[in-house]
Amino acid sequence: MSDMSGIAVNNLRRLDINLLLTLDVLLAEHNVTRAAQRLHLSQPSVSVHLARLREIFNDPLLLPGPRGMRPTARADALREPLREALEALERAVAPADVFDPAQATHSWKIAATDYGESTVVLPALSHLRDLAPGTRLAIVDLTPAQMVKQAEQGVFDLALHISEDAPPELHRRPLFTERYVLAGRVGHPRLTQAPSREQFCALEHVLVSREGGGFFGATDKALAEVGLARKVVLSVPHFLMAMSVLASTDLVAMLPSRLVRGNPALQVVDAPLQVPGYEMAMFWAERVHRDPAHKWLREQLLASV
Repeated sequence: MSDMSGIAVNNLRRLDINLLLTLDVLLAEHNVTRAAQRLHLSQPSVSVHLARLREIFNDPLLLPGPRGMRPTARADALREPLREALEALERAVAPADVFDPAQATHSWKIAATDYGESTVVLPALSHLRDLAPGTRLAIVDLTPAQMVKQAEQGVFDLALHISEDAPPELHRRPLFTERYVLAGRVGHPRLTQAPSREQFCALEHVLVSREGGGFFGATDKALAEVGLARKVVLSVPHFLMAMSVLASTDLVAMLPSRLVRGNPALQVVDAPLQVPGYEMAMFWAERVHRDPAHKWLREQLLASV
């Protein structure tokens, strides 16, 4: 078996695409002159190709006949497999088709936190369904430390994450810049106006800790730089949980402005200190960078924010 495999490999190494194209046309035309015309080659060049093919296949392939050339049994056996192989190769190297969302049946996977779901995916969802009704969309957990590996392995097609923590190996497109605001329930007795720094620190705060269990974040760092500290009494891993807590208690939180914008259960005031915001972006691997369907998906998400 290994000897036969080695012979096949050696034969493939002796072939090139031009020889196979010549053989395909010769098997269709049964005439060197007509084959040369179709291939835009000289007749001697086609004859040279035929001689090489006969040597490689150890068969005359085409024999003189009364009306042109007639194929040998070996040539007849080659005809269909060769045509199928060349058609497959043509499809493989053909330019990518123009993406038609109305006819698409893709299943996309987007890696995101609940923040990315709410601020990027949700605003785009209705438009995506209208334009591409045959597609499906799955939201998968975002694991920043595994982004490069997961992107290259196809665990997700697109990731939504902050630019600051993003790996340089992935393509990136900024979506928007976010800022923090102070939020609490509607009618909160201590949020009728923007609090002073002392009042701010005296409030009981919820902190969103993506890794879980943390009680120190960007707001605490900004306070520490001016010699202050706040009272963080609850740490949760998700923004949506934090907003539910705010709506039903007197706890407050520093939250991204887009997340609380238009929420009827919450009221928002400016914090008494500047907390650095961040840039939200989408990320993807080189393997899908030029794919027309992927480009279309990126354009829809960008247009929705």
